[in-house]
Amino acid sequence: MNLHPGRVLLGWAALLLLSSAIFAQTSVPKLAEEVDAHYNRLRTLQANFTEIYRGAGISREESGTLWLKRPGRMRWNYQKPREKLFVSDGKTAWFYVPGEQQARRTPMKKLEDLRSPLAYLLGKTKLRKEFEALSLAPDAPPWHPGDTVLRGVPKFMEGVNQVLIEIAPEGKIVRLVVDGADGSTTEYRFEDQQENLEIADRQFQFTPPPGVQVIEQEVGQ
Repeated sequence: MNLHPGRVLLGWAALLLLSSAIFAQTSVPKLAEEVDAHYNRLRTLQANFTEIYRGAGISREESGTLWLKRPGRMRWNYQKPREKLFVSDGKTAWFYVPGEQQARRTPMKKLEDLRSPLAYLLGKTKLRKEFEALSLAPDAPPWHPGDTVLRGVPKFMEGVNQVLIEIAPEGKIVRLVVDGADGSTTEYRFEDQQENLEIADRQFQFTPPPGVQVIEQEVGQ
């Protein structure tokens, strides 16, 4: 029996689409479970980060060091191009720029900040509960060859259209790209991740320097 070349190509295309669909259905839950398992065994995490913001005609890149500790504690030490601090003990978040005369304080339960969900990464990770429509993102090139990129819509964060999550083969999250409803994009890259280091609780505490005014910041301010 002679087959028309066009039909053969269509057949192969249909087979590839079917196999891709099956792969997506089976690999996303498995990959999410691997990420959950990786972070749920951690007590602490230290990493170098780069934060890249683009929006409203602005492009900004900052970098520093991030520390996470169970339960719900985090410290972002921005070092370049300007020093600033974003820290939480799990109950209260502080934002302070050295040299300024004000420090902002917000209860974590009222905080709407792109960085805040990372505070609960250790010990409570469940990607498929945090994101709707979690799927592979083959159209999004990975930062590192061999990584997998997932796309999802966060269930508990307003003002965000979608998040891209880049996952290394060992289950580590190495990059997050947050697409805001206002058209902005905020990208976080994580390097030199060190796990289960001894990190003192005082790393996640903040006392305003003498003379610095404390501003109680509510949601939306």
